[in-house]
Amino acid sequence: MTEGVIYHLLVHGNAHRLHGCDAFDHAVDARELERFVGDPGHELVFATIDDLVVGFASGTVLRHPDKAPAFFINEVGVDVPWRRRGVARALCRRLIERARAMGCTGIWLATEADNAAARALYRSLSARETRGIVVYDWDGAMDG
Repeated sequence: MTEGVIYHLLVHGNAHRLHGCDAFDHAVDARELERFVGDPGHELVFATIDDLVVGFASGTVLRHPDKAPAFFINEVGVDVPWRRRGVARALCRRLIERARAMGCTGIWLATEADNAAARALYRSLSARETRGIVVYDWDGAMDG
């Protein structure tokens, strides 16, 4: 584990720290960040080293009228220089703990079959890998 890493739960008071973070696929959009923080069904934890945001993990509470809430892990990202140091694992653990504390009983995610690093990460967290799932999307949702 990387020494000096501090983990944070995203709240209104610290959301500004995500601007300029290289762990995301794209630049953080101020308006979408505000919407994300304002939605009680969205959760994000992030890691800092010396005030630099080096990674994050985000997820969404899924509610159904006939079952307990579940939690979908949307994305995990760590800035390239900080990968393979335990940051992603610690972020996922914290996000999973948060989901369970909110009463979510099913936690899941999906990744590409050829994403060996992500699959190794999730196995290291004792996740069960399922088979036979087919993903459908609209409007290019799976384009990255």
